[in-house]
Amino acid sequence: MAEYCISCCSTADLSKEHFDRRNIHYICFHFELGGQEYLDDLGQTVPPETMYRRMSEGADTKTSQVSIGEYEEHFEQFLKAGKDVLHLCLSSGISGTYNSACIARDSLQEKYPGRKIYVADSLAASSGFGLLMDTLADKRDAGMDIDTLYAWTQENKNRLQHWFFSTDLTFYIKGGRISKTSGFIGTVLSICPLLHVNFEGRLIPKEKIRTKKKVIERIVEQMEQNAQDGLNYAGKCYISQSACLEDAQAVAALVEERFPHLNGKVEIYPIGATIGSHTGPGTVALFFWGVPRTD
Repeated sequence: MAEYCISCCSTADLSKEHFDRRNIHYICFHFELGGQEYLDDLGQTVPPETMYRRMSEGADTKTSQVSIGEYEEHFEQFLKAGKDVLHLCLSSGISGTYNSACIARDSLQEKYPGRKIYVADSLAASSGFGLLMDTLADKRDAGMDIDTLYAWTQENKNRLQHWFFSTDLTFYIKGGRISKTSGFIGTVLSICPLLHVNFEGRLIPKEKIRTKKKVIERIVEQMEQNAQDGLNYAGKCYISQSACLEDAQAVAALVEERFPHLNGKVEIYPIGATIGSHTGPGTVALFFWGVPRTD
């Protein structure tokens, strides 16, 4: 079996240490904070707490995806070493980066006809994307070849459930995801919208829930309804959060109480710069393997 590497975008929002330990390679998105451009490098250059503090203080943010040239350079380092590549991109429902990666793949395939370059649309984001990559690393380490792993990815990626809520609507309003009127009313009434990522990889509002306590309970109820094997779910569970660690810990405690067969403790990660530039502080996201997304 030919040697191969698995790779993703930095928007998978795990830690550098986690990616290094699992031998998962990544390529960085770009973002601007207060007019200064940085790499979204898993918080190494701009720690999450710094970014969210500056956003709260009024600093503007902007994001940009990986260029075709950057993808070519990233893939070629492995191809030159005689390795095949399986790369997963941030959901096409959120970003156009998948198209850029495909163009880079096609260009390099002509240059390296003997090598395999698979590019897949993850239909995932943040640490849900990370949980998908972690699972692929498990299968690679168990001996699965690149062709079978690519096929498994395409068949199963829609089972990665994403549920999230926000207690601060400021940046949803700023980004046009919520109107100013709805945002004002929501803030006054302490409404915390519950959203998910659908089968097309798009962010979809599901419910408007009043008070943080109720939305924390409701997001765990969604896991009960959608997790593989229900309350007997025995897979991993990841949470990502933007400057609201206590809320994330409250969700994690409830998940661990309701799901006694989890594979380890719930793991909590910061929402990275690219995703966080759009959510702002106050967002908690819950990820687990479950039933296929159908809406």
